[in-house]
Amino acid sequence: MTFARKPWGFDDEDLTEASVSGYRKRMAQSFLVFDFGANEELAQQARHKVDGWKQGFRLDKKLLLKFDRAEAAETPEASDTEDVEEEPTPKKGAKKSGKAAKSAKAANAKDKEPQENIQLIIRLDFSDHERLSHQRWLDRIPTEAPFKDAQAKIIRHNDAEFAGTAERFESLP
Repeated sequence: MTFARKPWGFDDEDLTEASVSGYRKRMAQSFLVFDFGANEELAQQARHKVDGWKQGFRLDKKLLLKFDRAEAAETPEASDTEDVEEEPTPKKGAKKSGKAAKSAKAANAKDKEPQENIQLIIRLDFSDHERLSHQRWLDRIPTEAPFKDAQAKIIRHNDAEFAGTAERFESLP
């Protein structure tokens, strides 16, 4: 006696087909982008905070961060004033103290240095059954101490700029 179908209700072909169902869909990643401007100390505090969370909550691959350091664009007004400013030449009778001359040169050098714009990009990558944890971290991180002072932006999977942010995150060292 031969059966058209196996007695348990499915064929061997059913086992090899990839079934796509609603509960097997992978949850999308989210990105948190924090702009710290030129405040390196605050950015490092934020990094230490995230590293502590990763260790304490065992979030090794679920919470990744990278720094994006870019030179801030110089304003044309600042470049015009640098060309006009010249150090006055001291007269023979007038003497400048060595410390005052060095501090003036250091201040001019700091003004001429291009400022870095520091952005911290955090990628949250929780699986589908961890939706609640994912949402809690999205809510928690921007309210914590070092992140409050930075400009925050949350980019979810369905946002228009998600693809560009994901590509930028992958390209960072």
